[in-house]
Amino acid sequence: QVQLVESGGGLVQAGGSLRLSCAASGSISNINAMGWYRQAPGKQRELVATITSGGSTNYADSVKGRFTISRDNAKTTVYLQMNSLKPEDTAVYYCNVVRVFRGYWGQGTQVTVSS
Repeated sequence: QVQLVESGGGLVQAGGSLRLSCAASGSISNINAMGWYRQAPGKQRELVATITSGGSTNYADSVKGRFTISRDNAKTTVYLQMNSLKPEDTAVYYCNVVRVFRGYWGQGTQVTVSS
């Protein structure tokens, strides 16, 4: 089992920045990928950004150039630096870890961007 603890959400004005963190614990060997997804009210959960065990990154088109995903050297904490935030970025952000091709989810952290 993998446990995920997220932090860093909050309320910010449009144009501002936030940094999300997600710390993994438990069975953390052989993690294939870590990432962030988000779900806005009335919408489906969508991919925001992912980073593989090899360091390859992938971003949703809507966040390219504004968000950056990274991780610590131990590859157990993943970060999402969010700059130039827009009201449409408002959502619950979920951390996701894939280990031995099984997915685990965090509890979610609310990000609200006011106009």
